[in-house]
Amino acid sequence: MGGPLSSQKQELESIAREAMRAQGLEPDFPPAARAQLRRLPVVPDDGVRDLRALPWSSIDNDDSRDLDQLEVCLDDGDRVLVAIADVDALVAMGTPLDAHAATNTTSVYTPAIIFPMLPPELSTDRTSLNEGQDRDAIVIDMTIDASGNLAASDVYRARVRNQAQLTYSAVAAWLDGRGPAPAPLSRVRDLDAQLRQQDRIATRLQACRDAEGALDFDRAELRPVVDDQGVRDLMTEEQNRAKELIENLMVAANGVTARFLSAHGLASIRRVVKSPERWPRIVELAAQRGATLPSSSDAHALQQFLKTQRASSPDDFPEVSLGVLKLLGRGEYDAEAPGQTSSHFALAVGSYSHSTAPNRRFPDLVTQRLLKAAITSQPPPYSLPELTTLAEHCTRQEDAANKVERLTRKAAAALWLSDRIGESFDAIVTGAGPKGTWVRLSRTQVEGRVESGAAGLDVGDHVRVRLVSTDPHRGFIDFART
Repeated sequence: MGGPLSSQKQELESIAREAMRAQGLEPDFPPAARAQLRRLPVVPDDGVRDLRALPWSSIDNDDSRDLDQLEVCLDDGDRVLVAIADVDALVAMGTPLDAHAATNTTSVYTPAIIFPMLPPELSTDRTSLNEGQDRDAIVIDMTIDASGNLAASDVYRARVRNQAQLTYSAVAAWLDGRGPAPAPLSRVRDLDAQLRQQDRIATRLQACRDAEGALDFDRAELRPVVDDQGVRDLMTEEQNRAKELIENLMVAANGVTARFLSAHGLASIRRVVKSPERWPRIVELAAQRGATLPSSSDAHALQQFLKTQRASSPDDFPEVSLGVLKLLGRGEYDAEAPGQTSSHFALAVGSYSHSTAPNRRFPDLVTQRLLKAAITSQPPPYSLPELTTLAEHCTRQEDAANKVERLTRKAAAALWLSDRIGESFDAIVTGAGPKGTWVRLSRTQVEGRVESGAAGLDVGDHVRVRLVSTDPHRGFIDFART
């Protein structure tokens, strides 16, 4: 596993900090932001709705401490409320904390260290919807009919209290009948019924999205396990039923916020994924598996291909999914005037914002400020030209953050693999172009560059490669085609 374990964590932290600076991101909070943190105001009780008595709960990763949203269903069964932490109440526009958040635009998660967009004193405490704490929030109130369509919606401010902090792993195992009920279910009255109703509503929403052509991918991700002793393991983080529950509620909530702003005459930042950049190559991949796709991009046809592949070839589906996902192209932010309609090809939704993670993403904080202006009938805090500049900046910084995260995951993987030089692996091509050819190993999700024998390879091809070298500091894992 390459090198003394005791030094690996420090090496990974150093690599992460250097990568942050190289990508134009700030690894540390500036003194002015720290000074602001010491004199934060007390949030006044200004007559917002009091919804603290509702059985709110959060579902997040096992190690998450920055809780952005809560969920609850009301007694009629079809109405679900999503509460989003009111970060703007403590991070005012134009302040040093806001300036730092606007610089990085996102929290950056690396194996050895997290660079939060907001200081932990906020993101894991005063602006986090922690269990047992009264917090101000923006509530997205949705009624979902039996077909999974939005029947009614509203957005308003409220005070909430998280009654149960739950985890994806525990809730998924319980919903699937593979594990015991999470401990809070015995403490919070009717929480079990709450979660099952949320799951039913999420299933309806998913069915409706499926009908619209939402794409179904395998989204397993490499997660290096790093502790004070170094790189302990390379884990694969899988999708599960609880993650799908939250994803469906958040997609619905993000759609509501975009339409709410448009209805109130406010411009906004939207999240868009345009038509696939390399649709002809997707058509080729489908043909290799005996399927026919139309010559022009078609979300419904691609969705059906993916569903058929998942059902008929479950062992190969992760590789098929990865190839298609890489060919779709990246998501980006776009500023739009009220009344404009954008689209998110992969989610099969229009008019889609990012609003549900203001502790972690700056576009969500911007959207929150716009929502509060709409709720109170105040002038918008940002003009359309300002939002256009912000959207372009947020896209660039998100790309930069993704590069840091990829580099540091590769650095951790390089440390883990450094004593396996010469071994051969099955892989799938994930990138091919003038700058080089990249593959991901089938069993470990590790990505690296094909340094020799790459001629003729394209995204989605299966290949056998041999590990020839690793360079943790540069995040290099190099292979040769065998």
